[in-house]
Amino acid sequence: MNVASDFILKDRFNQDHKLSAINHIKVVYFYPKDNTEGCIIEAKEFSSMLKDFDKAGATVIGISGGDNKSKEKFCFEHNLKHLLLSDPEFIVSKDYGVYGEKNFMGKKYMGINRTTFVLDKNNKIIKIFDRVKPLGHAQEVLNFIKSLK
Repeated sequence: MNVASDFILKDRFNQDHKLSAINHIKVVYFYPKDNTEGCIIEAKEFSSMLKDFDKAGATVIGISGGDNKSKEKFCFEHNLKHLLLSDPEFIVSKDYGVYGEKNFMGKKYMGINRTTFVLDKNNKIIKIFDRVKPLGHAQEVLNFIKSLK
């Protein structure tokens, strides 16, 4: 299996977070855009299950474009407690292969494809969930992590 690239991205408070500084299982989920319907569902589910992920020994990290102000507003409006990081130039998203052409109602554009990576403490990729459907995804990921034990 491959090792995920390390990165440093900023959170809603404009503080840097380095992936390799987290020394346990990481759930890194890429989502298209703050405050959009599917992204709200996915983020709220991950946030509501944060204690379950902590108990399973995993840190949840959401990544999308936008800046720290967008993340701050998204977290405030939906009472999100987990780590959301800004990838405004889509550098990390491109590196992880989740940024590309999308098609919505016949209109083509570039953006993040909803994808989740489960990484071990050394950033080795354990599992990739692609073509993610937001509803129920957090539980699906948690079930997978629990199955590792």
